[in-house]
Amino acid sequence: MNSSAADTGAAAAPDHGGGGNGLLWVLVAVAVLFAFLRPRAPMDWLRLVDWQTVGALAGLLAITQGVERSGMLQAAAQRLLARTHNQRSLALLLTASAAFLSALVTNDVSLFLLVPLTRVLATQAHLPLARLVVLQALAVNAGSALTPIGNPQNLYLWHRSGEGFVAFMGMMGPTVAVMLFWVFVAVWLLVPRTPIELKPEAEAAPVQPRMLALSALLFVGFVVALDRHWLLAGLGVVFGVFLVAYPRVLRGIDWALLAIIALMFVDLRQLAELPAVVALLGHWPITEGWRAYLAAIVTSQFISNVPAAILLDGHVRDLPALAAGVSVGGFGCVLGSLANLIALRLAKLPNGLREFHRISIPFLLVCAASALLLRLG
Repeated sequence: MNSSAADTGAAAAPDHGGGGNGLLWVLVAVAVLFAFLRPRAPMDWLRLVDWQTVGALAGLLAITQGVERSGMLQAAAQRLLARTHNQRSLALLLTASAAFLSALVTNDVSLFLLVPLTRVLATQAHLPLARLVVLQALAVNAGSALTPIGNPQNLYLWHRSGEGFVAFMGMMGPTVAVMLFWVFVAVWLLVPRTPIELKPEAEAAPVQPRMLALSALLFVGFVVALDRHWLLAGLGVVFGVFLVAYPRVLRGIDWALLAIIALMFVDLRQLAELPAVVALLGHWPITEGWRAYLAAIVTSQFISNVPAAILLDGHVRDLPALAAGVSVGGFGCVLGSLANLIALRLAKLPNGLREFHRISIPFLLVCAASALLLRLG
């Protein structure tokens, strides 16, 4: 296979407005501040980053670019719009798919599959793209909480709990039911039953079956490599194949997203290590019950739910409360879950953060209160 001009036609030049690069510069500034206040050796800085997560995202971003540039998403979007007649039905389909897939193939992977499709749908029809993507972010945070493999915090807490796979799902089931109930209520309230109005047809990008088949093959191989902890080998194959066959794919990767994720690990882990934070957690009565649940939600808003689960695990003895709290804590602030950032960046939304918080913060308050009442009941 060789590169041609055709592999640029299926996707516009990257415009990574979702989430904005303002967040990147804030994280850089915080890292510089920590460098002055708490100096570290260079290798210690590198150890703060979860390279497994960053590497996995890099490979998935490259493969997603390959799928987009193959023209398959444009063709799939046309077929979907031909079969769906109103915005609410489309939103329910996309949101339900996001929730279901996230429980099976993790929240991040489900976003890599659905958000690019949603963005292409919005190029072919008048759709509330920001709202659809935010609802998908809420859906994957909710759906992924059901299974031990749905998200990183569940995987960590599952191993710590010693529970069986099905038993863990039973523990999470009531909280997930509450979260999904409010997700679909949000869809019903926020997306009207308006007929879908198609935009004037642009020149269709040709579908490139070879690029699509190559991307699909690389996706399967990369997931297997991640499962067997062969990250470097998997990345080498993905980047090497695209570099030889379709080098323009690599130029479309959102490198700023990878920098944001890496800096989040650097900044948030140092924040969690501050003596004042450790002392505060040690003095708070958060070992169990509703206090543990609320502590997990609040902590997730500041340092994201995966670090929150790890940090609070040493202070909380009530694992169901901790697991429920960090799951609900993925809502609210965009930092609550890495999935939020990934969704906004994949959607390339210029005002994504504002729309996200306008929906997600009220959603957090309602969902947190409902799940708490369920636990107290």
